[in-house]
Amino acid sequence: MGILHNLRVTLEMIKWEHSVFALPFALCGAMLAAGGIPSAHQLIWIIVAMIGARSAAMAFNRLADASIDAANPRTRTRALPAGHLSLAFVATFVIVSSAIFVLAAAELNRLTLWLSPVALAILLLYSYTKRFTRWSHLVLGLALGIAPSAAWIAIRGTLDPRIIVLTAAVTFWVGGFDVLYACQDYEFDCQAGLHSAPRFFGIRRSLWIARAFHLLMIVLLIALVLAFGLGNLAIAGVAVVTALLAYEHSLVHADDLSKLNAAFFTMNGVISVVFFLFIAADLLTRR
Repeated sequence: MGILHNLRVTLEMIKWEHSVFALPFALCGAMLAAGGIPSAHQLIWIIVAMIGARSAAMAFNRLADASIDAANPRTRTRALPAGHLSLAFVATFVIVSSAIFVLAAAELNRLTLWLSPVALAILLLYSYTKRFTRWSHLVLGLALGIAPSAAWIAIRGTLDPRIIVLTAAVTFWVGGFDVLYACQDYEFDCQAGLHSAPRFFGIRRSLWIARAFHLLMIVLLIALVLAFGLGNLAIAGVAVVTALLAYEHSLVHADDLSKLNAAFFTMNGVISVVFFLFIAADLLTRR
């Protein structure tokens, strides 16, 4: 019962349900690579790899930030600073999740296996970037952004420059909403000496940085549609994503961050799923 309880608390700690952020973009990469629906074997192991990678990354982030979370009023109730989990248990969870990711990579092809340590390094080392760069938001973006390129490699065994456009789009998408999310910790980051866009640029300017990142995302999604010769459904998907991002930004103001959690969690989950559905529909109706 103790292990099951710890596992339940760990899943709550890493917000496993938010895997929806990157998984749809990984599936986009897989479908673009396959020109339709990949094999069941490929889909299953891509999903397992995504779950393993994200679980390892989130748990490692909680380990790396345990002392920071304990000092931050917003995060001191998290499992580690609150004493609900031990450092040893979370470290074990990171190791097991990483092993599952590597196993999944091995089941896909040789190149995914060889590149799995590189992917893990990006995912895990992100947690330390806020200690020395204000652009840690973009490093987090890259950590999620490699998902579609990784999925392409999983299907093709090679890398096509066109899929890197989607990686760049996801990087700026995640970087933008992470800048928004970091606005909540503006005062704490200043006091603790942590690096973030809000600390260096202030909340008002950071909101404009997030808008610029998301505008770049839209431009890159348009480039993706053109690069792959996608049709009207894909174009409609970009239009819907644009509208959802506009609505997300309408929820957040420099003097009112009260709706930030709704903007961060709900809208971004919707954006990733909606984009995937439009891309999938476009590919399947063109076969």
